[in-house]
Amino acid sequence: MSSDTAPGAVQLIVPKRFGDARGWFTEVYSAAAFAKRGITCQFVQDNHSLSQPKFTLRGMHFQTPPHGQDKLVRCIRGRIYDVAVDVRRDSPTYGQWVGAELSAENGHQLFVPVGFAHAFLTLEEDCEVSYKVSGQYAPECDGGIRWDDPAIGIDWPMPEGTVPETSDKDKLLPLLADFDSPFEYNGVPLSPLPVSA
Repeated sequence: MSSDTAPGAVQLIVPKRFGDARGWFTEVYSAAAFAKRGITCQFVQDNHSLSQPKFTLRGMHFQTPPHGQDKLVRCIRGRIYDVAVDVRRDSPTYGQWVGAELSAENGHQLFVPVGFAHAFLTLEEDCEVSYKVSGQYAPECDGGIRWDDPAIGIDWPMPEGTVPETSDKDKLLPLLADFDSPFEYNGVPLSPLPVSA
């Protein structure tokens, strides 16, 4: 794993796989290896979701301070398009986004630090997503912004005119312009994700 990434950055992580005739083995998390990448948070909870319809969209979600959550996301069945949006006030990249395809086949993971809204779109039926978080769920700090906010302009990989499956709760999330961000900028602007990490 690369060690030249700034702490607090959104990162695409590509764990190595070691394969033979039986299949493969991979290390998906190591505190020591992640610390070399500037990821030193302590993960306290693992979440697992199943999304049955293709083009299910979950997000854009976050937890506000004092219960912000860093997330480490991976797809363990199927394929998803995973997105992070900078919602840190005074950030020079406020409202900008990055995205990457995560799949059971490629094994890639996305690290999403506190201060970024997170969402994913399933690209196949029956997708399972597993992710670690650095804070317990706190309903009073649960928040989000609209997945289809035109001011953000996320290029979701779905056919034109497709209406994704979303929750009733996500349909009521505010636009970024109506969101008063409690997240502070940490001096690390959002950077494009590399093809590999």
